[in-house]
Amino acid sequence: MSLEVRPFEAADLAACGVLLAGRHRRHRVAQPLLSPRFEDVDAAVAELTAAYGTENASGAVAFRAGVPVGFLLGAPKTSPLWGPNIWVEAAGQAVTDAEVMRDLYGVAATRWVDEGRTAHFVIVPSHDEELVGAWFRLGFGQQHAHAIRPAEKVAAPSASGVSARRAVRADIPELARLDLELPLHQGLAPTFSAGRVGTVEESLADWEDDIDNPEYATFVVERDGKVVGSAIGCALEKSSSHLSLALPDNAGFLAYAAVYAHARGAGAGRALGEAVIDWSVDSGFDSVVTDWRVTNLLSSRTWPRLGFTETFLRLHRTIGY
Repeated sequence: MSLEVRPFEAADLAACGVLLAGRHRRHRVAQPLLSPRFEDVDAAVAELTAAYGTENASGAVAFRAGVPVGFLLGAPKTSPLWGPNIWVEAAGQAVTDAEVMRDLYGVAATRWVDEGRTAHFVIVPSHDEELVGAWFRLGFGQQHAHAIRPAEKVAAPSASGVSARRAVRADIPELARLDLELPLHQGLAPTFSAGRVGTVEESLADWEDDIDNPEYATFVVERDGKVVGSAIGCALEKSSSHLSLALPDNAGFLAYAAVYAHARGAGAGRALGEAVIDWSVDSGFDSVVTDWRVTNLLSSRTWPRLGFTETFLRLHRTIGY
């Protein structure tokens, strides 16, 4: 049957919320640790309504014989880090047939590019290979992964010679230096991230204020009695990247981990991950979430080995190059 695609309107929210609830229901078959709340149509409509209400949001909806079979909805972020961007967040898409997404993007992206928004980011359920494939055929590639694991203590012990512990105020100078390690590493091949690298002085000031914040659990890992890495755990709600359908209920978050270059490869990163997982268990969380750049060879290998499995993929395309 012929496909009709037009710009997304407020009148489409209810019908598209049904599609979104169905998508999430299928997603939870593959990833049951995701929140069951969004299988409810009213909850899905509420998330979609919030996304539609974001400033400068726009998108497209597809019909066959007058029945909605898919939608796509995105909005820009104000941070200059992402360039002239548009983001399709976790509540921003659903289709009954993956190929329809290519038609939806064709309509929605026309407006986005006309508005000068040429950096496109899409959060896609990782289990849906056909949908991911449709995005790949639109010129997108995978940039990032979101992942989850049960809040259960790690069975295998850390490597010998390294040990993790809670950070104390005396660790602030090392914590400040370690803050630079991740952005420095991400700036190298094969990631080539353009993120800003701060200064030790800035980090020192931040740690002086934040080291005692009870909402964050900071760990260091030692080798031969010297601090060689650090990690931070917190509630997932503290993250600005895990939103809406990508926000499981009562989840801990492995928010940051870094190890000095000279100490990598000896199990320090794994020990830090184990420490945050164990803290999440002791804190009563039901699951633990993390994310990583897939071009970061260290994190993209370490975290899956600790039992994290992908939930969403961030795909990216830059127009005009």
